[in-house]
Amino acid sequence: MGKFEINKDKAGKFRFNLKAGNHQVILSSQGYATKAACENGIESVRKNSKDDTMFERKKAKDGSPYFSLKSTNGQVIGSSEMYSSTSAMSKGIASIKKNAPKATVQDNS
Repeated sequence: MGKFEINKDKAGKFRFNLKAGNHQVILSSQGYATKAACENGIESVRKNSKDDTMFERKKAKDGSPYFSLKSTNGQVIGSSEMYSSTSAMSKGIASIKKNAPKATVQDNS
């Protein structure tokens, strides 16, 4: 089962990572000023990950595929790692759809 981990970075911002059952990070958030805002971001991932149109598939300058998950207002909630292929990226998206809705939250902040 997936898990959201909340951490505090060196700048004092709260961030979350969504990890799959194998403990691999499959989505990383932006920095949030408060823990409550970070928790709202997690709820937004749970809600928006059910809708495939919320995943924006992209390519980095070196051609590596990656994606961002957006909320209904168009704001990026989280981004993936760089993938070796489009099919690997598609598996990452499928993993988020599977893990995010029921993922537990671990607060490490």
